[in-house]
Amino acid sequence: MRIWFNKTFSTISAVLINLRQSVPTGEVTLICTHVHATAAVFLAADESYLEPEELTGQAYVEWCVDFCRQHNISVFWPGKEAALISQYHAFFQAIGVEVLSVADFDTLTLLHDKAAFYSQLKPSVAKAMDFIAVNTVEEFDQAIVTLSNKHESLCVKPAVSVFGLGFRVLDTQRDSITHLLKGVEYQIPLKELRQGLDNTPQFNTLLVMENLAGHEWSVDCAGRHGELLCAVQRQKSPLPGYGQLIDNNQEIQEMVTRLTAHYRLNGLFNIQFKMGVNGPRLLEINPRPSGGFGMACLSGVNLAQIILFSLKGLSLTLPQIHYGRKVTEVNTPVILQA
Repeated sequence: MRIWFNKTFSTISAVLINLRQSVPTGEVTLICTHVHATAAVFLAADESYLEPEELTGQAYVEWCVDFCRQHNISVFWPGKEAALISQYHAFFQAIGVEVLSVADFDTLTLLHDKAAFYSQLKPSVAKAMDFIAVNTVEEFDQAIVTLSNKHESLCVKPAVSVFGLGFRVLDTQRDSITHLLKGVEYQIPLKELRQGLDNTPQFNTLLVMENLAGHEWSVDCAGRHGELLCAVQRQKSPLPGYGQLIDNNQEIQEMVTRLTAHYRLNGLFNIQFKMGVNGPRLLEINPRPSGGFGMACLSGVNLAQIILFSLKGLSLTLPQIHYGRKVTEVNTPVILQA
Protein backbone atom coordinates (compact mmCIF):
# COMPACT_ATOMS: atom_id res chain seq x y z
CA MET A 1 0.00 0.00 0.00
CA ARG A 2 1.38 3.40 -1.03
CA ILE A 3 0.13 6.23 1.20
CA TRP A 4 0.72 9.86 0.23
CA PHE A 5 0.77 12.79 2.65
CA ASN A 6 0.83 16.14 0.89
CA LYS A 7 2.03 19.39 2.52
CA THR A 8 0.77 19.62 6.08
CA PHE A 9 1.92 20.36 9.63
CA SER A 10 5.27 18.90 10.71
CA THR A 11 3.50 16.96 13.49
CA ILE A 12 2.44 14.42 10.84
CA SER A 13 5.86 12.81 11.36
CA ALA A 14 4.49 11.04 14.46
CA VAL A 15 1.76 9.47 12.31
CA LEU A 16 4.33 8.16 9.81
CA ILE A 17 6.48 6.72 12.59
CA ASN A 18 3.51 4.90 14.14
CA LEU A 19 2.32 3.65 10.76
CA ARG A 20 5.73 2.15 10.10
CA GLN A 21 5.75 0.46 13.51
CA SER A 22 2.37 -1.13 12.85
CA VAL A 23 3.21 -3.32 9.83
CA PRO A 24 6.04 -5.56 8.59
CA THR A 25 8.83 -3.84 6.67
CA GLY A 26 7.90 -3.16 3.06
CA GLU A 27 4.16 -3.63 3.48
CA VAL A 28 3.46 0.11 3.41
CA THR A 29 5.32 2.82 1.51
CA LEU A 30 4.99 6.32 2.97
CA ILE A 31 5.28 9.20 0.50
CA CYS A 32 5.46 12.86 1.49
CA THR A 33 5.50 16.08 -0.49
CA HIS A 34 6.26 19.60 0.67
CA VAL A 35 7.25 22.94 -0.81
CA HIS A 36 10.55 23.03 1.12
CA ALA A 37 13.37 20.58 0.43
CA THR A 38 14.39 20.55 4.10
CA ALA A 39 10.92 19.79 5.51
CA ALA A 40 11.39 17.71 8.68
CA VAL A 41 8.66 15.26 7.65
CA PHE A 42 10.92 13.97 4.85
CA LEU A 43 13.04 12.28 7.53
CA ALA A 44 10.14 9.95 8.35
CA ALA A 45 9.12 9.21 4.74
CA ASP A 46 10.14 6.40 2.42
CA GLU A 47 9.85 8.69 -0.61
CA SER A 48 9.78 12.48 -0.67
CA TYR A 49 9.08 14.98 -3.44
CA LEU A 50 8.71 18.72 -3.84
CA GLU A 51 5.31 20.10 -4.74
CA PRO A 52 4.68 23.44 -6.51
CA GLU A 53 4.43 26.20 -3.94
CA GLU A 54 2.21 28.52 -5.97
CA LEU A 55 -0.64 26.10 -6.75
CA THR A 56 -3.93 26.42 -4.87
CA GLY A 57 -7.59 25.65 -5.45
CA GLN A 58 -8.72 23.67 -8.48
CA ALA A 59 -5.28 23.76 -10.08
CA TYR A 60 -3.81 22.13 -6.98
CA VAL A 61 -6.48 19.41 -6.98
CA GLU A 62 -5.63 18.60 -10.58
CA TRP A 63 -1.93 18.44 -9.68
CA CYS A 64 -2.79 16.02 -6.84
CA VAL A 65 -4.69 13.73 -9.22
CA ASP A 66 -1.72 13.70 -11.59
CA PHE A 67 0.68 13.01 -8.71
CA CYS A 68 -1.42 10.04 -7.60
CA ARG A 69 -1.45 8.64 -11.10
CA GLN A 70 2.28 9.11 -11.67
CA HIS A 71 3.33 7.62 -8.33
CA ASN A 72 0.82 4.77 -8.13
CA ILE A 73 -0.76 6.07 -4.90
CA SER A 74 -3.22 3.81 -3.06
CA VAL A 75 -4.34 6.20 -0.31
CA PHE A 76 -4.19 10.00 -0.35
CA TRP A 77 -4.07 11.59 3.13
CA PRO A 78 -4.59 15.32 2.42
CA GLY A 79 -3.35 18.20 4.55
CA LYS A 80 -3.13 21.21 2.24
CA GLU A 81 -6.54 22.04 0.67
CA ALA A 82 -8.11 19.19 2.67
CA ALA A 83 -11.58 20.76 2.61
CA LEU A 84 -11.50 21.40 -1.13
CA ILE A 85 -10.14 17.93 -1.89
CA SER A 86 -13.02 16.38 0.08
CA GLN A 87 -15.32 17.54 -2.74
CA TYR A 88 -13.36 15.66 -5.39
CA HIS A 89 -13.24 12.07 -4.13
CA ALA A 90 -14.68 10.89 -7.45
CA PHE A 91 -11.66 12.30 -9.34
CA PHE A 92 -9.35 10.12 -7.27
CA GLN A 93 -11.62 7.07 -7.13
CA ALA A 94 -11.63 7.06 -10.94
CA ILE A 95 -7.90 6.23 -10.86
CA GLY A 96 -8.18 3.80 -7.93
CA VAL A 97 -7.13 6.15 -5.12
CA GLU A 98 -8.90 6.33 -1.76
CA VAL A 99 -8.92 9.79 -0.15
CA LEU A 100 -8.86 9.87 3.65
CA SER A 101 -10.93 12.97 4.43
CA VAL A 102 -11.85 13.61 8.07
CA ALA A 103 -15.28 14.93 7.08
CA ASP A 104 -17.23 16.33 4.13
CA PHE A 105 -16.67 19.84 2.77
CA ASP A 106 -19.48 21.53 4.71
CA THR A 107 -18.29 20.05 8.01
CA LEU A 108 -14.64 20.89 7.43
CA THR A 109 -15.61 24.46 6.54
CA LEU A 110 -17.75 24.70 9.68
CA LEU A 111 -14.98 23.40 11.96
CA HIS A 112 -12.62 26.03 10.54
CA ASP A 113 -14.87 28.87 11.81
CA LYS A 114 -15.34 28.50 15.57
CA ALA A 115 -18.03 31.19 15.73
CA ALA A 116 -20.21 29.28 13.27
CA PHE A 117 -19.28 25.95 14.85
CA TYR A 118 -20.22 27.00 18.39
CA SER A 119 -23.43 28.62 17.17
CA GLN A 120 -24.62 25.43 15.45
CA LEU A 121 -23.44 23.01 18.14
CA LYS A 122 -26.33 21.26 19.85
CA PRO A 123 -25.96 20.95 23.66
CA SER A 124 -27.25 17.40 23.36
CA VAL A 125 -24.10 16.58 21.35
CA ALA A 126 -21.52 18.51 23.40
CA LYS A 127 -21.37 21.57 25.61
CA ALA A 128 -19.21 24.55 24.68
CA MET A 129 -18.27 27.56 26.78
CA ASP A 130 -20.44 30.69 26.96
CA PHE A 131 -19.40 33.06 24.17
CA ILE A 132 -20.38 36.05 22.03
CA ALA A 133 -18.98 36.65 18.52
CA VAL A 134 -18.13 40.30 17.78
CA ASN A 135 -16.97 42.31 14.78
CA THR A 136 -17.16 45.90 16.04
CA VAL A 137 -16.06 47.91 19.04
CA GLU A 138 -19.68 48.38 20.10
CA GLU A 139 -20.33 44.63 19.98
CA PHE A 140 -17.15 43.99 21.96
CA ASP A 141 -18.18 46.43 24.70
CA GLN A 142 -21.63 44.87 25.00
CA ALA A 143 -20.18 41.37 25.09
CA ILE A 144 -17.86 42.32 27.95
CA VAL A 145 -20.77 43.73 29.95
CA THR A 146 -23.03 40.74 29.27
CA LEU A 147 -20.48 38.03 30.02
CA SER A 148 -18.89 39.83 32.99
CA ASN A 149 -22.25 39.67 34.75
CA LYS A 150 -22.16 35.87 34.51
CA HIS A 151 -18.49 34.89 34.67
CA GLU A 152 -15.59 35.78 36.91
CA SER A 153 -12.98 35.75 34.13
CA LEU A 154 -13.18 36.27 30.36
CA CYS A 155 -10.93 35.51 27.40
CA VAL A 156 -10.79 36.21 23.66
CA LYS A 157 -9.58 34.44 20.53
CA PRO A 158 -10.08 34.82 16.77
CA ALA A 159 -12.88 32.73 15.30
CA VAL A 160 -10.41 31.40 12.71
CA SER A 161 -7.02 30.28 14.05
CA VAL A 162 -4.85 27.20 14.63
CA PHE A 163 -2.66 26.08 17.54
CA GLY A 164 -4.49 28.46 19.88
CA LEU A 165 -3.00 31.49 18.12
CA GLY A 166 -4.56 34.71 19.36
CA PHE A 167 -5.98 33.25 22.57
CA ARG A 168 -5.69 35.66 25.50
CA VAL A 169 -7.19 35.87 28.98
CA LEU A 170 -8.46 39.39 29.69
CA ASP A 171 -6.54 40.91 32.61
CA THR A 172 -8.46 43.67 34.38
CA GLN A 173 -5.76 44.37 36.99
CA ARG A 174 -2.32 44.62 35.36
CA ASP A 175 -0.88 46.52 32.40
CA SER A 176 1.32 45.23 29.56
CA ILE A 177 4.63 46.38 31.10
CA THR A 178 3.84 44.22 34.15
CA HIS A 179 3.12 41.29 31.81
CA LEU A 180 6.44 41.90 30.07
CA LEU A 181 8.55 42.19 33.21
CA LYS A 182 6.93 39.22 34.95
CA GLY A 183 6.81 37.00 31.87
CA VAL A 184 3.02 36.65 31.89
CA GLU A 185 1.87 34.61 28.87
CA TYR A 186 -1.48 34.29 27.10
CA GLN A 187 -2.97 37.31 28.85
CA ILE A 188 -3.75 40.82 27.64
CA PRO A 189 -4.82 43.91 29.61
CA LEU A 190 -8.48 44.55 28.85
CA LYS A 191 -8.01 48.32 29.00
CA GLU A 192 -5.19 48.29 26.44
CA LEU A 193 -7.02 45.88 24.13
CA ARG A 194 -10.03 48.18 24.23
CA GLN A 195 -7.84 51.17 23.38
CA GLY A 196 -6.40 49.27 20.44
CA LEU A 197 -9.87 48.47 19.13
CA ASP A 198 -10.53 52.19 18.74
CA ASN A 199 -8.00 52.10 15.89
CA THR A 200 -9.80 49.14 14.29
CA PRO A 201 -13.52 49.85 14.58
CA GLN A 202 -14.41 46.77 12.50
CA PHE A 203 -12.40 43.56 12.47
CA ASN A 204 -12.52 39.85 11.64
CA THR A 205 -14.74 37.88 13.99
CA LEU A 206 -13.44 37.75 17.54
CA LEU A 207 -14.90 35.49 20.21
CA VAL A 208 -15.39 36.89 23.71
CA MET A 209 -15.80 33.91 26.03
CA GLU A 210 -15.94 32.75 29.61
CA ASN A 211 -12.47 31.71 30.72
CA LEU A 212 -12.29 28.03 31.58
CA ALA A 213 -9.68 27.83 34.31
CA GLY A 214 -9.48 24.07 34.93
CA HIS A 215 -7.58 21.19 33.39
CA GLU A 216 -7.36 20.84 29.60
CA TRP A 217 -7.74 17.58 27.68
CA SER A 218 -6.53 16.79 24.19
CA VAL A 219 -8.27 13.71 22.82
CA ASP A 220 -6.66 11.91 19.89
CA CYS A 221 -9.22 9.87 17.95
CA ALA A 222 -9.49 7.22 15.27
CA GLY A 223 -12.86 7.02 13.52
CA ARG A 224 -14.58 5.45 10.55
CA HIS A 225 -17.33 7.57 8.97
CA GLY A 226 -18.97 8.47 12.28
CA GLU A 227 -17.99 5.39 14.28
CA LEU A 228 -15.49 6.09 17.04
CA LEU A 229 -12.92 3.29 16.90
CA CYS A 230 -10.69 4.55 19.68
CA ALA A 231 -10.02 7.73 21.67
CA VAL A 232 -7.06 8.50 23.91
CA GLN A 233 -7.45 11.33 26.40
CA ARG A 234 -4.37 13.33 27.40
CA GLN A 235 -4.90 15.56 30.43
CA LYS A 236 -2.39 18.39 30.26
CA SER A 237 -0.52 19.64 33.31
CA PRO A 238 -0.95 23.38 33.99
CA LEU A 239 2.81 23.49 34.68
CA PRO A 240 5.29 23.12 31.81
CA GLY A 241 7.60 20.13 31.98
CA TYR A 242 5.28 17.96 34.07
CA GLY A 243 4.08 15.76 31.23
CA GLN A 244 0.56 14.66 30.39
CA LEU A 245 -1.71 12.05 31.95
CA ILE A 246 -3.49 9.33 29.95
CA ASP A 247 -6.98 9.88 31.35
CA ASN A 248 -10.44 8.32 31.19
CA ASN A 249 -13.02 11.03 31.89
CA GLN A 250 -16.41 9.44 31.17
CA GLU A 251 -18.20 12.71 30.36
CA ILE A 252 -15.52 13.62 27.82
CA GLN A 253 -15.61 10.12 26.30
CA GLU A 254 -19.36 10.37 25.80
CA MET A 255 -19.07 13.78 24.13
CA VAL A 256 -16.30 12.50 21.84
CA THR A 257 -18.49 9.56 20.79
CA ARG A 258 -21.46 11.83 20.04
CA LEU A 259 -19.34 14.40 18.17
CA THR A 260 -17.79 11.68 16.02
CA ALA A 261 -21.22 10.35 15.10
CA HIS A 262 -22.87 13.77 14.62
CA TYR A 263 -20.20 15.09 12.23
CA ARG A 264 -19.40 11.65 10.72
CA LEU A 265 -15.73 12.09 11.51
CA ASN A 266 -13.27 9.78 9.81
CA GLY A 267 -9.57 8.91 10.02
CA LEU A 268 -7.39 10.62 12.62
CA PHE A 269 -8.64 13.77 14.34
CA ASN A 270 -8.31 15.59 17.65
CA ILE A 271 -10.91 17.06 20.01
CA GLN A 272 -10.01 19.44 22.84
CA PHE A 273 -11.83 20.16 26.09
CA LYS A 274 -11.28 22.28 29.18
CA MET A 275 -12.79 22.15 32.63
CA GLY A 276 -15.07 24.98 33.74
CA VAL A 277 -17.12 25.57 36.86
CA ASN A 278 -19.96 23.47 35.38
CA GLY A 279 -17.86 20.61 34.01
CA PRO A 280 -15.74 19.98 30.89
CA ARG A 281 -16.49 22.11 27.85
CA LEU A 282 -15.62 21.59 24.19
CA LEU A 283 -12.93 23.89 22.81
CA GLU A 284 -12.55 22.68 19.24
CA ILE A 285 -12.37 19.79 16.81
CA ASN A 286 -9.12 19.65 14.83
CA PRO A 287 -9.68 17.68 11.58
CA ARG A 288 -6.10 16.36 11.59
CA PRO A 289 -3.69 14.53 13.89
CA SER A 290 -2.59 16.67 16.83
CA GLY A 291 0.86 17.82 17.80
CA GLY A 292 0.73 15.39 20.72
CA PHE A 293 -0.29 12.40 18.61
CA GLY A 294 2.91 10.54 19.41
CA MET A 295 2.26 10.86 23.14
CA ALA A 296 -1.25 9.45 22.70
CA CYS A 297 0.22 6.34 21.06
CA LEU A 298 2.35 5.80 24.18
CA SER A 299 -0.91 4.87 25.91
CA GLY A 300 -0.56 1.35 24.53
CA VAL A 301 -2.76 1.96 21.47
CA ASN A 302 -1.32 2.71 18.02
CA LEU A 303 -4.02 4.94 16.54
CA ALA A 304 -2.33 5.01 13.13
CA GLN A 305 -2.47 1.21 13.02
CA ILE A 306 -6.19 1.30 13.75
CA ILE A 307 -6.77 3.53 10.73
CA LEU A 308 -4.51 1.41 8.54
CA PHE A 309 -6.49 -1.72 9.42
CA SER A 310 -9.71 0.20 8.76
CA LEU A 311 -8.46 1.18 5.31
CA LYS A 312 -7.71 -2.47 4.58
CA GLY A 313 -11.17 -3.52 5.76
CA LEU A 314 -9.65 -5.54 8.60
CA SER A 315 -10.81 -5.72 12.20
CA LEU A 316 -8.34 -5.06 14.99
CA THR A 317 -8.63 -6.12 18.61
CA LEU A 318 -7.71 -3.02 20.57
CA PRO A 319 -4.99 -3.40 23.17
CA GLN A 320 -5.54 -2.04 26.66
CA ILE A 321 -5.21 1.70 27.15
CA HIS A 322 -2.91 2.35 30.13
CA TYR A 323 -4.91 4.94 32.03
CA GLY A 324 -2.89 6.85 34.58
CA ARG A 325 0.33 6.60 32.52
CA LYS A 326 2.36 9.83 32.49
CA VAL A 327 3.86 10.74 29.11
CA THR A 328 5.92 13.51 27.57
CA GLU A 329 8.05 14.30 24.51
CA VAL A 330 11.80 14.81 24.27
CA ASN A 331 13.25 16.93 21.46
CA THR A 332 15.86 15.23 19.29
CA PRO A 333 18.38 17.22 17.20
CA VAL A 334 18.64 16.07 13.58
CA ILE A 335 20.49 17.13 10.43
CA LEU A 336 18.12 18.35 7.72
CA GLN A 337 20.77 19.11 5.11
CA ALA A 338 24.49 18.33 5.12
